[in-house]
Amino acid sequence: MRLTTRIAVGAVVAAGVAAGALFGGILRGSGPPQPAPAAPAAAADQALQGFSLGDTESLVAQLQQTLRQYPNDVLSLDLLGLAYQQRARETGDPSYYTKSQGVLDKALVLQPHDLYATSGLGSLALSRHDFGQALQLGLEARAISPTTARNYGVIGDALIELGRYSQAFSAFNEMVSLKPGVASYSRVSYARELRGDITGATAAMRLAEDASRGEGEGQAWTLVQLGKIEWTVGRLDQAASDYRQALRVKPGYVYALDALAQIYGARGDYAKAVALEQQAVDTIPLPQFVTQLGDLYRVDGQEGRAQQQYQLMGAIWRLFTANGVRTDLDQAVYDADHGIHLDQALPLARAGQRARPSIDGDDGLAWALERTGHCQEALGYSTSALRLGTLDATKFFHRGMIERCLGHEEQAKAWFERALKLNPHFSLLWAPVAEEAVA
Repeated sequence: MRLTTRIAVGAVVAAGVAAGALFGGILRGSGPPQPAPAAPAAAADQALQGFSLGDTESLVAQLQQTLRQYPNDVLSLDLLGLAYQQRARETGDPSYYTKSQGVLDKALVLQPHDLYATSGLGSLALSRHDFGQALQLGLEARAISPTTARNYGVIGDALIELGRYSQAFSAFNEMVSLKPGVASYSRVSYARELRGDITGATAAMRLAEDASRGEGEGQAWTLVQLGKIEWTVGRLDQAASDYRQALRVKPGYVYALDALAQIYGARGDYAKAVALEQQAVDTIPLPQFVTQLGDLYRVDGQEGRAQQQYQLMGAIWRLFTANGVRTDLDQAVYDADHGIHLDQALPLARAGQRARPSIDGDDGLAWALERTGHCQEALGYSTSALRLGTLDATKFFHRGMIERCLGHEEQAKAWFERALKLNPHFSLLWAPVAEEAVA
């Protein structure tokens, strides 16, 4: 599943203006902040797009200082709320989401219909996987400013996760017509990828990469996304080239480290893979990084070290849940993949799919159903998960397991072969199972 790396493209795309230039005029002066009219929009855009604002920790401290002197300054509250979200992305600490909620709520109390607070809360809802709330806030932001492109990004991202694909794609088309750029091109790319159009997805993401040139993290992000598209169809050499280029653009970029670790793992170089993944985990202990590190240890025969990583996952889920992040679907898939807590995996998957009736929600529930022996019901959800024509080896493999569970050996073999043809290395844990099934 791709939510943990993409959140429906909700935490992506860069404006690329230096944070000092954006915030300097806002934070200086003896009176309440009085930025030039374009400055708050530029600052909000940069913060909402999920890339570094520079030294975000220092910016948070400066904004907090400003608010101690001017506690009701709405713009400073807006920017602090967005900076808290960036700190969550930079550190992996979801407690910043709770802080962001508090200051953005205060901004709206002081100034109802404030665009930046409304957009910021929509972005926050996406990060917390509360897609119904994100859609409502996106629509409210659009009502405030129908010509602001980012509002259509929030709306489209939420609609994707709610399984309302035609409406989501229309929102992305409106976004790109209003403001062609990294944000809109990357969403068009994702929409095409969902429909199985790999060539079109690559072309759109290359437009995003062109638009991000010189923007540091923004360009690194687009290069990683290009690599992930290549990975999807098993082109490991090209994917690795994209990831290495991302690391040249932004040394130590954790998403490139994680992705390159996946390449080395697929090639059986577990020592190199572990070293890269450990570097990513040490920087930001995101669930997908910790999981992949554990899986690398497992396939390398280091079961004790694998279990150490897996044991961290319970604490991570609890921390995210305590700060308002819905983890039910992700946790259910993790449990189903690793054969643990299967008694709780199915109810978690059902709750997750109800809140997120997308192809990923359907596939997650199908997998939990198969792992717990409810294979006839799983078949229906798997069929729904494949309804867009998405090229996803993991979904193909899940369908094969469901068919095998139902005793449909020929159909199962066909789905396993389809998964392996698309990407023979789609999963450290499960690709070998598919290979054995077709041998």
